[in-house]
Amino acid sequence: MPVRKKLLILDTNVILHDHACINHFGTDDIVIPITVLEELDQFKKGNDTINFHAREFVRHLDKLSRERIFKNGVKMGPGLGKIIIKFDQKMHEVLRFNFSDSKPDHRILNTAFILAQDNPQKDVILVTKDVNLRMKAKSIGLFSEDYVPDHVPDISLLYTGRRIVENFPGETIDQLYKMPFEIPVAKFPLTEAARPHEYFIIRNGQRSGLATYQPQSQVFHRVDKIPGYGIMPRNAEQTFALNALLDPNIQLVTVAGKAGTGKTLLALAAALERRRNYRQIYLARPVVPLSNKDIGYLPGDISTKLSPYMQPLFDNLAVIQNQFRENDRNHQRIREYLDSEKLVITPLSYIRGRSLSRIYFIVDEAQNLTPHEVKTIITRAGEGTKMIFTGDIFQIDHPYLDTNSNGLTYLIEKMKGQEIYAHVMLEKGERSPLAELASNLL
Repeated sequence: MPVRKKLLILDTNVILHDHACINHFGTDDIVIPITVLEELDQFKKGNDTINFHAREFVRHLDKLSRERIFKNGVKMGPGLGKIIIKFDQKMHEVLRFNFSDSKPDHRILNTAFILAQDNPQKDVILVTKDVNLRMKAKSIGLFSEDYVPDHVPDISLLYTGRRIVENFPGETIDQLYKMPFEIPVAKFPLTEAARPHEYFIIRNGQRSGLATYQPQSQVFHRVDKIPGYGIMPRNAEQTFALNALLDPNIQLVTVAGKAGTGKTLLALAAALERRRNYRQIYLARPVVPLSNKDIGYLPGDISTKLSPYMQPLFDNLAVIQNQFRENDRNHQRIREYLDSEKLVITPLSYIRGRSLSRIYFIVDEAQNLTPHEVKTIITRAGEGTKMIFTGDIFQIDHPYLDTNSNGLTYLIEKMKGQEIYAHVMLEKGERSPLAELASNLL
């Protein structure tokens, strides 16, 4: 039975998520409603990632554009379908009563609905990252899908970076505590091969040990519980995370976990502990304002606008600083780092254009980044830079991202197994018994 041809109508948010999206639909034809081009025009100016996507897409479309792009469409390239730009039409009588044509989303919906009526031999699908628009499409019998090429298919199988091995040979555990504190691969029984810098809790009755696989020497090395700038890990997960954060051979680290597990605190403590190895410490986070409005909607100057978003980072810094008395050198040094900009706490967009050589670079709340934004950040890493991404993949503030499609999940899935990468999933909350109870039950 022949496969039915698809006709895909793209919403603006798909293009702002990935300007190269039209290359990911194979031989299916793509329709760009004129309303989408009008919306893209509003995003062309600016330095944010969405502005980059808008500009790049329009430039690519301009190269493809010929007169027939508004009629029968033009070929996008070898092995690809055609792309067509469609002008707006009068609202279809089925939609007119419930959907006002004053909203761009409704005009896009109308274009898709009319195309579905005119092309019964094809599967006409509205592709949008807007959940509400997908619901509206389904309410009128129109097929609608999310844009999923960068989705992680099964979040339950996401790499955790650590394993528990029960009934491990007791004499082998004992070997971890004797010089040189390591176990050859042949003597470390596993049902599935270890990934580079994967962490293990090994047990046999009352005996237990913590180990990590070192890909360079191909041995399992003991992991010790050591502090980072006065912060002592409170459980095995935090011990693993701090080990990865302090290891100079690991250039990229992701630490994921729910609120209160210590992600940001451990990353900042490790950065301060290793400060002498780096030119600067950057601690940045994306700004995702309420209702996805620009921060310009908020009152006050730029410092006032950004203060609520940056305050949690300063709170973590204060926790570390308060481990020491005010007259302690370690306490005073943190203030000196801030004053001399050796330690910079800033919105992520403010680091654009800065050199990222010999930087300990921490990106907090990375679950609010798109996969493309994560790629853009990492590809700017210079010589001697270590990059850390922390976040909670189940707490997304971005309107068009979810647990499967956010940049942190995507990064973990794509980087697992690389020799310069380590990941640790934190599960046990250490903020307080109350915070842990609320996180689990509410």
